Amino acid sequence: MHDIDDSVVPGSVYLVNVQEKTAVVHAGNDSAIVLSPTPSNDINDPLNWSRGRKLLQIVCVMIYTSSIGIGTTVLYSVLQPIANDTGIPLATLNAGTGYMFLFLGWGALINQPLALAFGKRGIYLISVLGNTAICLLTPYIKTEAQWIASKIVQGYLCTPVESLCEVSIADVFFAHERGTYIGIYTLFLFGSNYFAPLIAGFIYDGQGWHWVMYWAAIINFGSLIVLFFFMEETNYVRNTSEATEAVHLSTKPDTEKDDKESTTSSPVSSGDLTGLPKTYSQRLALFGGRYASNKLLITMAYRPVILLRFPVIFWAGFQYGTCLVWYNVLNATCSLILSEPPYNFRASFVGLTYLGPLIGMFLGTFYSGWVGDRFAVRYARRTRGIREPEHRLWLMVVSLLLCPASLILWGVGASKGISWVGLVFGMGIISCSTGIGSSLSISYALDSYKDLSGEVMIAVILVRNTLSFAIGYGITPWLHMGYQNTFISAGFVGLAITMTFLIVIKWGKSWRIASRKRYWGYVADGTLGH
Repeated sequence: MHDIDDSVVPGSVYLVNVQEKTAVVHAGNDSAIVLSPTPSNDINDPLNWSRGRKLLQIVCVMIYTSSIGIGTTVLYSVLQPIANDTGIPLATLNAGTGYMFLFLGWGALINQPLALAFGKRGIYLISVLGNTAICLLTPYIKTEAQWIASKIVQGYLCTPVESLCEVSIADVFFAHERGTYIGIYTLFLFGSNYFAPLIAGFIYDGQGWHWVMYWAAIINFGSLIVLFFFMEETNYVRNTSEATEAVHLSTKPDTEKDDKESTTSSPVSSGDLTGLPKTYSQRLALFGGRYASNKLLITMAYRPVILLRFPVIFWAGFQYGTCLVWYNVLNATCSLILSEPPYNFRASFVGLTYLGPLIGMFLGTFYSGWVGDRFAVRYARRTRGIREPEHRLWLMVVSLLLCPASLILWGVGASKGISWVGLVFGMGIISCSTGIGSSLSISYALDSYKDLSGEVMIAVILVRNTLSFAIGYGITPWLHMGYQNTFISAGFVGLAITMTFLIVIKWGKSWRIASRKRYWGYVADGTLGH
């Protein structure tokens, strides 16, 4: 890594070339958009891959996300039949899923450094293989200890779905397009969780709960085959950082020349790329190289915890975790509400109601992703070409209305026995708000501290999943207040938490400025350029 100017503000990127600087690399489809990070001249740099190759990679990441999502959540709608068949108390079954979520976060302290040091491809494949095995073994579990142990192991094996996929996206896409693919990832992450109970209800009605898990295993094994042949390694040792690529701005005429010369890379065309492309057999290697020293490997295992002292990272994790809380509250109450009078839905019909959240999640992630990227570029044009990570957070204004309104509609509507159409509409709005908050939180964290994206995502997920685990124990006592009072209070809590984005818009950049010396010190100590 080159010497780093620690006066550069992390996350403040020159995104739109409104000042007509001469030495910046432009996006091919828009001569004004600056490519950040600046791609190298190496033909094997993932940033230099063809559009089709990048899209194939994102498809593989989405296949992985969907298969893991289905394997870990498909049993939610059949917990009661599992309890009846095995004699394991429902409370223990729910506790097991809670431990799984906890280890989905904390397990990343081991799995993520291994992926960043030895390669993401191998970790992805091991994860899917492990999830397949757990799904196959679940029907044979007979004791409480076996259930808890299986959920802990499953949580650990599946950690990449929470924190590695976002880094894989950042490996191959530039700052001006990253939000779109983070939105797609969020759609598949939560969408698979909504799709799983939809199919589980029908499988249970026709084949029993054992086949619910067998079909999950079949889906995961099929995904393993596809990923083995088509997923590539995206780790790449990059010798530059956002600091070394930064364009220092000035309005003074005598500094214009310095501004124009301050970028470190010249535009690179496909004809200027050097090196030999990897062969297909080389791409199939489980672990294609070594990307970090043993010292850095150990550092990456504990530094995410240290990164939590950066307010930006902690807030992103807390906001993301809050979104997951509303998702968990919806899951915890959906079957209870819709299977009781006046609705009396069968398990398969309860599953069908998750079409509402699927549609809501699509709308929310499209808004925060595709629309968000274009909003960020447009906003940057108004700020002399500089994109600040906080710009994107203005899109959370919509959640100020959707979050409390949807929770109140769901809870009060259920207590008053309104039409099931109204409840499904409320489920969709809850999901839409969840998609917006989750996608924007992830994008904000990655935009702010891109050069440590792998460790930043671990820190974010630690907060998110720990919060979700803690709230899991509070949902049932909370519901003792009754649906109406519970969700009215939840609506106001959601409103208060969502409003904190205004604080971040006001103070977020000052927080990043305060962290710059420590952050660039971490980057200089060694990073993969992921």
